[in-house]
Amino acid sequence: MSADRIPPHPDVRTVPLQRVLEALVDPVRRSIVTQLCDTAGDLKCGGFDIPVSNSTATHHFRILREAGLIRQYYVGTSRMNALRRDEFDDVFPGLLDAVVSADRKSSRAAATA
Repeated sequence: MSADRIPPHPDVRTVPLQRVLEALVDPVRRSIVTQLCDTAGDLKCGGFDIPVSNSTATHHFRILREAGLIRQYYVGTSRMNALRRDEFDDVFPGLLDAVVSADRKSSRAAATA
């Protein structure tokens, strides 16, 4: 794999909490994080159930990557996404669990409304 195909990823320890919270404020990005938490493996960009165009999805993935929440890499022509759970939990313990739990409750409430 060519290194120029791998987008830059920040060291999670250097990402300010505000940047993380700004990334997670958007419901589409929270949904991406929740789907990664609910999946045993990594997901390709087209494997998410999100109600946005491909170009908008690319923007959301970039915001999550720059906030240190996901790692992106290529397998063939597919850009894969992995939640940086262990790294993130070391720096911001409990934050992902709280966000994902709230997102699941919100999704359930919207589905029953």
